[in-house]
Amino acid sequence: MNVKTDIPEKRSAKEKIVQTAHELFYQYGIRATGIDKIIECAQVTKVTFYRHFPSKNALILTYLEYRHTLWMDWFNTTMARYMQAGKGNIRALLATLQSWADAPDFRGCAFLNATSEMGEALPDVVQMTRMHKLSVEQALGVHWNCADPARLAASVMAFDGAIMHMQMGRPANDVLAQLSMVLTTLFHDEEV
Repeated sequence: MNVKTDIPEKRSAKEKIVQTAHELFYQYGIRATGIDKIIECAQVTKVTFYRHFPSKNALILTYLEYRHTLWMDWFNTTMARYMQAGKGNIRALLATLQSWADAPDFRGCAFLNATSEMGEALPDVVQMTRMHKLSVEQALGVHWNCADPARLAASVMAFDGAIMHMQMGRPANDVLAQLSMVLTTLFHDEEV
């Protein structure tokens, strides 16, 4: 999933701030990205920034809402494309993850990164991460026509582990082959 989106030049100041925060937070981390850098890159004034976001914490939560919508749209579209191309459930997920890992701006899961950075200081981040992961489980359930919550939760846990290993620099092909083994074992009694 590419962080930079094709966005029309005519954007509101708030959209500029959120999209800039999205790019910078994902690329460099939340703590490493200061408000002044966001203001500079979004080309807005401090007054404009604080009119829309009274604190960095408010911007972080808006960033995660934006990221959730953007990522889930990408995930669902990509999964559907691979499913329609005749890939089985597991192969469609692996192809989706491969396309994400191959993106030049891949930095892992924005939600796990945010929880790692901000979880204790901003508990709402943990809550948003849980909501995001539940949405991923539900999306997999729809794509895979699976109603088993335990298997879906286990699939997302394995999925997250694979993302972390790819983020740490392990070759995506190796990680995805291992994820395939885990998921095949998990769904051993079903068509996958």
